[in-house]
Amino acid sequence: KLCTQHGVQTPNAAIRTHPCPRAGVFTINSIGRLGNQMGQYATMYALAKANGRQAFIPAEMHGALAPIFRITLPVLHRAAASRIPWKNYHLNDWMEERYRHIPGEYVRLTGYPCSWTFYHHLRAEILQEFTLHDHVREEALAFLRRLRASGRRPRTFVGVHVRRGDYVGVMPRVWKGVVADRRYLEQALDWFRARYGSLVFVVTSNGMAWCRESSLRDVVLASNGLQGSPAKEFALLTLAGSSPWAPSGSGPPTSRVGTASTWPTSGSLPASLGIAADLGQSHFDPPFTSFSPDGGHPGLGLKVGGF
Repeated sequence: KLCTQHGVQTPNAAIRTHPCPRAGVFTINSIGRLGNQMGQYATMYALAKANGRQAFIPAEMHGALAPIFRITLPVLHRAAASRIPWKNYHLNDWMEERYRHIPGEYVRLTGYPCSWTFYHHLRAEILQEFTLHDHVREEALAFLRRLRASGRRPRTFVGVHVRRGDYVGVMPRVWKGVVADRRYLEQALDWFRARYGSLVFVVTSNGMAWCRESSLRDVVLASNGLQGSPAKEFALLTLAGSSPWAPSGSGPPTSRVGTASTWPTSGSLPASLGIAADLGQSHFDPPFTSFSPDGGHPGLGLKVGGF
């Protein structure tokens, strides 16, 4: 049984007790990589609260997030999950009024929900859930402390995530968009250069070869120019300020925030500035590319091509 008078067993060594929810249970599919897992976790956290339900994360999601973050939602053991008569409920990637009234006793949320519209009103709680473990944070800080700009320690770090890899094919084929090119990257970085002195751009990417070829001044390729682990790269981006998940006080004291994407969607932060895309890469008219210079987070960063 999922619930007993004594609580719910988790995959951890100990048994954590949780009161049986009176109005039903939510869980969610665990699909995709780190960014998707975080979006699914945050979405379920918010929708469970809105619907008065207890949320349980799948063991697979716990395995992806718990080594990095101090998440608190209880874990549903695979054996228990397999015996529950779940009702699948598909989510679009933006909040809708009907999601405040999701029917069913045992509901499994499905889809790739990552939009801020689901959980922006719970921002402080969500950021607390995604607090980095101390050892993850310290490793990233040690890397940033070693960086120098013209022989001096920079006053501002700008985290840059360049999404390529599958996006090179998926963006034009599925999303009918274009991938950020070198000119877009230069314009976005110049926006920060014009506003902040003594800065260094810290780049993480799943296309480091392209980044090396497009390497610009005051740019440092993380992981020695090789794609690193998602946990290490996320920690760097968070502490350098690029991530929308950056917790309060995580970035350098003099930094500010900005994020950028080649596709303005419901997953983008509310504030954004447009940069014209090179539509010569495509045979249609996609929207302009954009980046958000001030999402209200402590840190400074740039996201090129999506998480």
